Amino acid sequence: MRRLLGISAFYHDSAAAVLVDGEIVAAAQEERFTRKKHDPQFPSHAIRYCLSEAGLELAGIDAVVFYDKPMLKFERLLETYLANAPRGLRSFLAAMPVWLGEKLYLKNLLRRELAALSGLKRNALPPLRFTEHHQAHAASAFYASPFDQAAVLCMDGVGEWATTSAWQGKDAELESLWEIQFPHSLGLLYSAFTYHTGFKVNLGEYKLMGLAPYGEPVYADRIREHLIDIKDDGSFRLDMRYFDYATGMRMTNRRFANLFDGPPREPESELTQREMNMARSVQVVTEEIVLKLATALHKEIGAKNLCLAGGVALNCVANGRLLREGPFEQIWVQPAAGDAGGALGAALAAWYLYNPKRRPTRPDAMHNAYLGPSWDDIQLQEFLEKNDITYDSFDEQALTQKTAALLANGSVIGWYQGRMEFGPRALGNRSILGDPRDPAMQKRMNLAIKKRESFRPFAPAVTEERVSEYFELDRASPYMLLVSSIADSKRLPETEQAEGLARLDRPRSVLPAITHVDGSARVQTVSARGNPRFHRLLSDFEKLTGTAVLINTSFNVRGEPIVCTPDDAYGCFMDTEMDYLVLGRHVLDKRKQDSSRSRPARQFDLD
Repeated sequence: MRRLLGISAFYHDSAAAVLVDGEIVAAAQEERFTRKKHDPQFPSHAIRYCLSEAGLELAGIDAVVFYDKPMLKFERLLETYLANAPRGLRSFLAAMPVWLGEKLYLKNLLRRELAALSGLKRNALPPLRFTEHHQAHAASAFYASPFDQAAVLCMDGVGEWATTSAWQGKDAELESLWEIQFPHSLGLLYSAFTYHTGFKVNLGEYKLMGLAPYGEPVYADRIREHLIDIKDDGSFRLDMRYFDYATGMRMTNRRFANLFDGPPREPESELTQREMNMARSVQVVTEEIVLKLATALHKEIGAKNLCLAGGVALNCVANGRLLREGPFEQIWVQPAAGDAGGALGAALAAWYLYNPKRRPTRPDAMHNAYLGPSWDDIQLQEFLEKNDITYDSFDEQALTQKTAALLANGSVIGWYQGRMEFGPRALGNRSILGDPRDPAMQKRMNLAIKKRESFRPFAPAVTEERVSEYFELDRASPYMLLVSSIADSKRLPETEQAEGLARLDRPRSVLPAITHVDGSARVQTVSARGNPRFHRLLSDFEKLTGTAVLINTSFNVRGEPIVCTPDDAYGCFMDTEMDYLVLGRHVLDKRKQDSSRSRPARQFDLD
């Protein structure tokens, strides 16, 4: 069994991935093609792309592997209702038509979609296989990591039953050790606070994490005393009297509101100090639990390395604390740690099940997460010519020198290069870039370009060899999943105290646009081997400014996925206040564009 197609779908962040002889050839989220953020639908576009990148038709795939076992999820739904009946009848009745009409018969649904996509008759389709949800997470973390032995910790909202699970990886083997089951969930605890502070569940958790430094952990003791019983080994139980997610249509209830001084904030209403304090409090408790779980796992198996996956593993603040205070020598986080990565994990789990041989150790099986589609310079030029778009072209050296000079002069630049990233972070191929030294750049990029909340921090990209000069970090962080403090030598003394969002106006370092209000940053290191062009740009910027750091944020606006095609990039460029767009070797000046033009029609088709 040499060629495997992994799929995640029907909940959120649908995706596909293709393995050939155990190597990751391609992976992509459906949202990037449909332009529907967190699209849960069957990932037909992502599958077409992955097959095309691998040079395969569906008929050439040896097995299709799904990242979930729907019968186990249905069992959880039934048992949860029976354990709480008659409470929860409304949510049970709402869920039943979907389950009885579709999800319970997932094999039929998958075969129907695959047949429609490929034109194959159902009896000619590749065989279907299923992994458990946390098994897929664990496989995506361990098998894609550079370690031949590691502890693996998976934490999310819920899979079938598991919400937290521990595994031990050795060569090609991945052994399940223990799990914490629904309804007791660290991910759902965090989502409950996401909901109560007025953000959308499964969409706004990263906003809650970004809001936390503006508050104080004044509610942390209430969380520990009333909401969650935390044991010394990090295992926990929630007091479900405060939550509605198991049986109702909401995350929290009136008892939760009384405990935290009021009802949920109305979405888009003004943020108050209460929401900031709630965010900080649940963040502190989350970090405490993650640290205790990892410490207990280390004591249990004594591994030097730790791999992380599941939605909670995207909490880069907790990851940074685990790196600093935890017992493991090295930590590796799957860059597509959420459900999208389940597609990759399902394929990897199946590969090593059917090919139980020694696993080759690679420095980066994820190829720096550059696993999506790309357009070469000729294709990009054809796009520009066809749409009568004004541009200038440069050779390799002149391109990065020109771009660095524009950035040093205060321009904001859309940077579109190579293969699209897999996972939620833009890592230098579908990025918006800016000068981190500019005190006004954070607000400008948030409000005028990203069109999002002003409190949201921006991440720095730094050359790998310079990371310790700017941050208290002594290792690579290629996936932007570790938070570190700014180096003391780059900090500025605080001249006066401020509270809440007023703290935004107080510069905290010589790189104010990437320094969060607590003096931290979510660091991406860039190596010459991993991304030569982006590394050269950073180096050229350093030659001009003495600073080897740039703002790197995802190439999208609020509510939209990261751009995929040149059409997407140009449309986003024209609809925002970006100054320049660099498409491959071609540079577009906003002042030379026809501002009356609408976005060009999307021309991307993988059929």
